[in-house]
Amino acid sequence: MSEFVAALRGRVQDAQQALRAARQAGHPYEAGLHAGRLMDLIEVGRHHGVDIQGWMDPEILVALREENR
Repeated sequence: MSEFVAALRGRVQDAQQALRAARQAGHPYEAGLHAGRLMDLIEVGRHHGVDIQGWMDPEILVALREENR
């Protein structure tokens, strides 16, 4: 795994953890920020030919897709 991919994976994991925490704490604005960050990271991965969706919690991935319809 390249250094870029490892760093990207770490950022995805951090953003997911922060999103879960914000949702559990009932902070919708903060959750929205973290969801946006995850969408940005998906786009960065796509731009570089890295499919990061397999790294993501399926529940979060489904929620992101529904929120961005």
